[in-house]
Amino acid sequence: MGFFSWKTQDTNRSIANRHSCMPVFNVIMTDNKGNQWEEDNYDGYGVFGGKDYYELLAEMNGLGNDRSKGIKLAFSESIANVFENGNQKILFPSLSEDGKYYDGISPEICECQGFFY
Repeated sequence: MGFFSWKTQDTNRSIANRHSCMPVFNVIMTDNKGNQWEEDNYDGYGVFGGKDYYELLAEMNGLGNDRSKGIKLAFSESIANVFENGNQKILFPSLSEDGKYYDGISPEICECQGFFY
């Protein structure tokens, strides 16, 4: 399996992992309840401040803390299933430098996987 990475929602910076040639920086993962997990040395596998992004995604959508269900939700759902009657149906954690919650909108996937620059 490869690395997981996104772009920050406030600065649009690729979240580089510590194994890449790019410097790492502080990233804050925020859920819909205002809980935050800070990471300053991202390893590339979706864990921020000890909390797994995909487990949190599952939790935020009533699926327990099952990482596999979170991954399926993030990657297997069609865009039609993300929105229902114009309203977002799936809540995503936010990934940013400022710690703001971005209304459940999915952070953009980094095409470089945080490593292949």
